[in-house]
Amino acid sequence: MRILIALALLVLSAFPSFAAESYKTPEALIKALYAYDLDKTPNDAPSPYQPFFSRGLSKLFVADRARTPDDEVGAIDFDPVISGQDGKATKLRLGPVTTKGERAELDVFFTNFEPVVLHYTLVREKGGWTVDDIENRKGENAWGLRELLGGH
Repeated sequence: MRILIALALLVLSAFPSFAAESYKTPEALIKALYAYDLDKTPNDAPSPYQPFFSRGLSKLFVADRARTPDDEVGAIDFDPVISGQDGKATKLRLGPVTTKGERAELDVFFTNFEPVVLHYTLVREKGGWTVDDIENRKGENAWGLRELLGGH
C-alpha cells in the first residue's frame, strides 16, 4: 500500500501544470472541460482530463494505472466526458447546479451521435472547483467513474 501511495504522489507531482487552472464556478469548470484540447495532455498522464479532476479522483486513476499491465487498457476504456469511444459533445447544455458546502452537482446534456445526460459531482479544492465523479445514470449500461475505478 505504501508503494502505491508513493507512486501516486510521484505521478501527480510529475504533472504540476495540472493544478495550474482554478475554476471559480461549477459552470466555468464544465465549460472548460468540454472545450479542453486533449492534445495538451502528456501521453503518460493517468487520464487526459487530469487537470480537471479532484485529488481523490486523480488518485483512483493513478492506482488503476499502477495495477494495469503495460500492454492492457485500464478500467476506463472509453472517454467518460463524452460517454463513448468516439465522437464529440455537441449542443452542450448545463442543468441547474445544486451546491451544498464544498460539493456541487449538476447534469450535463449534449449530443454524441445520440442524446447523452451525464451527472457530475464536483468538489471545491485547489482554489476552485474540480470533478470528483462523472456518472451516466441512464440505460442498461449505466456507469459511475469512481465505481469503475474501484473507488466509492
